[in-house]
Amino acid sequence: MRVVVLGATGMLGQGVVRECLRDAGVETVVTIGRRGSGLRDGKLREIVRADLFTLEEEGVALAGFDLCLYCLGETSLGKTEAEYRRLTVDLTVAVATALPRYNPELRMGFISGAGSDGTGTSQTMWARVKGEAENAMLTMPFAASYVFRPAFVQPIGEIAIRTGWMRVAYAMLTPLAPVIRRLAPGSFSTTEELGRAMIAVGRYGFRKRVLESGDFQEAAGGCG
Repeated sequence: MRVVVLGATGMLGQGVVRECLRDAGVETVVTIGRRGSGLRDGKLREIVRADLFTLEEEGVALAGFDLCLYCLGETSLGKTEAEYRRLTVDLTVAVATALPRYNPELRMGFISGAGSDGTGTSQTMWARVKGEAENAMLTMPFAASYVFRPAFVQPIGEIAIRTGWMRVAYAMLTPLAPVIRRLAPGSFSTTEELGRAMIAVGRYGFRKRVLESGDFQEAAGGCG
């Protein structure tokens, strides 16, 4: 299986790439993002683009993939709804329009977030916009598409957290991870479980198209 990953330098994207590189059934991993990951692996190739809205300019470099794992994400903090929608909905649609042109049988796994609202009725801006992005992804012309809604995700392995406030938050919360998992198992996952779940669902499918954190372990069970 040939996999393309967008957003490989974020915390979740790093975890997803790690699991792709560890999976014997994944032949090739191509990352696309605004900066390189710094990883070195024989299975890995990177495409660095300053403007992901014009991804179609890569042409045939986008061809030959079986699965796309979309891990791009921006915080809504400090952004207007229009700014956040451009980075969350418009960019998703731009990427999701470019890739199927070269990969008609492409399957898609899209990382969203717990609490996203696909009905458009939420009073919370980020939840409403994330839900709009989910709906757009689920209706794009992929062979199959799935949404993953992680809540608290524990990093596994050598994963860098580049955002200052997230480093502080994870430094405080990571020691409590066993307690969080015991008290709220449906809201807890690891980067390993998320990555393995996305690969397995891309490979075998799943019984539902929108997966919450509590579904990741079950889905990951099908990962070789």
